[in-house]
Amino acid sequence: LRKNVEDFTGPRERSDLGFVTFDITADILNGKNDFCSIFDWNVKQLFLYLSAEYSTKNNALNQVVLWDKIMLRGDNPRLFLKDMKSKYFFFDDGNGLKGNRNVTLTLSWNVVPNAGILPLVTGSGHVSVPFPDTYETTKSY
Repeated sequence: LRKNVEDFTGPRERSDLGFVTFDITADILNGKNDFCSIFDWNVKQLFLYLSAEYSTKNNALNQVVLWDKIMLRGDNPRLFLKDMKSKYFFFDDGNGLKGNRNVTLTLSWNVVPNAGILPLVTGSGHVSVPFPDTYETTKSY
């Protein structure tokens, strides 16, 4: 779903606002996303986030975080999220979402240790989704 709305944070130009609904299935105990080896004695928590990456004629690379979750040691390590909506706005700084056929969604995570460096790990699975060629005019998402 994509709308063309006025962005009040800058010049009074209209920008694309994307809405994404997604599913995430991750089973940390069984290691389907290799989270098993991540939770060792020095791991306090994981910061998981879903990002969208795409290119436009104005920018070779655009990256936007759409959703995030903090997973503490001892939390249920199974994620079965269905029909989730974006937690954060998905604004493009122009009209780069309209008809964009290659918006790639990627699940990544940061390991937050008790002590030491913060490694960034990108998930092995990602999916590309096309955006429509027309604007949605409904008021609800």
